[in-house]
Amino acid sequence: MRITGIIRTRHHTPGYIAAAIAADNLQDMETEAVETEGIVRTTISGTRIRSVIASVDDYLANISVAEDVCRELRPEDGQGVDKENSDMIPTTLE
Repeated sequence: MRITGIIRTRHHTPGYIAAAIAADNLQDMETEAVETEGIVRTTISGTRIRSVIASVDDYLANISVAEDVCRELRPEDGQGVDKENSDMIPTTLE
């Protein structure tokens, strides 16, 4: 049996977030930035539920770190992450 899930998170800088976390993707993970929607979409799949859960757990930790880094490195021109508002808003977990 193949288990597949999609995690979508909304960001002010989805391209930066996707690039930062995609480097840690395992072979059954695919991450992309959907700039027009302001989201990062990651598909995680596997054949063992424990492996999928572990991958989701690692992914959520990685995205949290990437979010923190983007928040700290925000450009002074205001085009980056808004420090006053939570930038990572899970929109869908299928």
